[in-house]
Amino acid sequence: SYDGIIEAVRQTVVASQVAGAVVALQVRPGDDVKAGQVMLRLDARAAEQQAGAAAAQLKAAQAAQAAATTEFERQQQLFQKNYISRAALERAQAQYKAASAQSAAQAAAAGAARTATGYYLVKAPYDGLVADVPVVLGDMAMPGRALVTLYDPAALRVSVPLPESVAQRLRAGAVPPPAIQLSSASGERVAPVRWELLPSADPVTHTVTLRAALP
Repeated sequence: SYDGIIEAVRQTVVASQVAGAVVALQVRPGDDVKAGQVMLRLDARAAEQQAGAAAAQLKAAQAAQAAATTEFERQQQLFQKNYISRAALERAQAQYKAASAQSAAQAAAAGAARTATGYYLVKAPYDGLVADVPVVLGDMAMPGRALVTLYDPAALRVSVPLPESVAQRLRAGAVPPPAIQLSSASGERVAPVRWELLPSADPVTHTVTLRAALP
């Protein structure tokens, strides 16, 4: 027999995409969370101000586009009656196209600013259990810094380092398939749903990892 550890098949270290101070912690280790649930909130005041400024600039660009559209339509009518030259019509058309392009650019910028404000809410990627929350209120979150460790308890496995000689015999079918004894006191055994040996051995310990999925 060989000692192993039980681990989650799916475990995630959740980090932030932006920098900001932690202003709200809404989960603790051991809490159940649902996919999309807010676990942690960062200070988003600067991002919200930028989003507001972008929205205001979009409104200004849309107003300029509306004015340019009206002027272009008026110039078209005047041109049809031979009251203005083609050059004047083309200038109005160029102003209309420029205003339309500016409005589209501002719309994209406003959308990006709105999306950026959502980055200050750290949400659970799936249903699971919180394993660790290594930050406290006031900590500065940075891109890549671990904020919450989450795992899915619905899929667990046992990971066991085996001597290379045992692993070779197991691959060759020279020994029975592995069984998992959950407690040395009770002696309860569980047959794994499936098992696999990792293809490479640890060069220091000369062991090969066996992974056996629990039912």
